[in-house]
Amino acid sequence: MADKQKLNPTLKLVLDIGPLVLFFAINAKLGIYAATGVFMVAVLLALAVAYALTRRVEIMPVVTAVVVLIFGGLTLVFHDDLFIKLKPTIIYVLFGGALVGGMLFGKPLLGMLFDSVFNLTEEGWRKLTWRWAIFFFVLAVLNEVVWRTQSTDFWVSFKLFGVVPLTFVFAALQYPLLVKYSADKKE
Repeated sequence: MADKQKLNPTLKLVLDIGPLVLFFAINAKLGIYAATGVFMVAVLLALAVAYALTRRVEIMPVVTAVVVLIFGGLTLVFHDDLFIKLKPTIIYVLFGGALVGGMLFGKPLLGMLFDSVFNLTEEGWRKLTWRWAIFFFVLAVLNEVVWRTQSTDFWVSFKLFGVVPLTFVFAALQYPLLVKYSADKKE
């Protein structure tokens, strides 16, 4: 099997977080509706750049882009920010649900997505998959609480300055599991 072309990690981070940074910046200057339009374009551009460089698309960014386009479009058509505020909840529930669904069918989906990055035992993949599924469900609840109790500007800021750091911290906290269940570990 030919090696898959991989993105530079810094570029991948820029493509993953860049649209959200633009969303935050445009919201601060021009409001939620302009930010939503820019976010939609930026997500598509990020997908196009990733595809141009690797000649493939990953499933999670595609699902995210589809949901962004649907809910961003509804936000703009109905001039109602409810739709863009629901978008993260829906994405987190979809990702968490997909991970749980995979586990129910005996297929830890994280293992299928990241087997080229990490070499874990089956138990390691199961545990990591359950942790990420729960994390996504927690993010869905957190998004609902924040958008329903705070201002739109606070919610936009929280997406960038709350959810992104929480995700990095959560990912870093998985390191002990990655080490403990490494299939490369010598017994």
